[in-house]
Amino acid sequence: MTTTAPFPAPAKTVAEPDIVEAEHIGKVFHRDSFEVVALEDVSLTIARGDFVALMGPSGSGKTTLLNMIAAVDRPTSGTMRVMGQDIYRLNDREAARWRNEKIGYIFQTFNLIPVLTAAENVELPLLLTRLSKGERREHVETALRLVGLQDRMGHLPKQLSGGQEQRVAIARAIVSDPAILLADEPTGDLDRQSAAEVLEIMTRLNQEFRKTVVMVTHDAHAAGYAHVTRHLEKGHLQA
Repeated sequence: MTTTAPFPAPAKTVAEPDIVEAEHIGKVFHRDSFEVVALEDVSLTIARGDFVALMGPSGSGKTTLLNMIAAVDRPTSGTMRVMGQDIYRLNDREAARWRNEKIGYIFQTFNLIPVLTAAENVELPLLLTRLSKGERREHVETALRLVGLQDRMGHLPKQLSGGQEQRVAIARAIVSDPAILLADEPTGDLDRQSAAEVLEIMTRLNQEFRKTVVMVTHDAHAAGYAHVTRHLEKGHLQA
């Protein structure tokens, strides 16, 4: 596969600032009269271009922390700067715009729209941009080429294997050329071979295109692809 214009590999610079700076993040969910502490006093930095795996048992706060980085959830306490932006100072509309430009999100269950083709699913984030139809098409073709599915552009999700569906989902996540890829159990619903293919694609995006990757996973083998592994336990980030 070859690199084309919409996704140039950024040049490395010396002493780049951390891309994620979380300080004393806390998150409490209120359910009826109960309080559920999802995160407590979590401080975390992630370097630009890093590949980080977040591990821990169910309910440890991994997905909550991922959503905090994406400005999907707001903390009860603490601050978060992503790419130098204090994301919790953004209102909902500003946060949505920022997220669409800076964040690519990969889900365990793919979240493809069944009645749309692979190309149409990948194009969805671009509909919120000012790109022309031709420019959107170019980005879509490039993204699908990068995940090895340029010959499946017209296929519906039901015509694809699970591994191919996840690769379409990755193409959708990268089509707007975001700086950060957030992956929530991206191999959880895949067989071993498909999981390996997805992890190799994520590794290539990290190494060749310098995408910062933060991946939630229960799988120690998947975590082995990351540069750094951090563990959460009952809302606490382990040292």
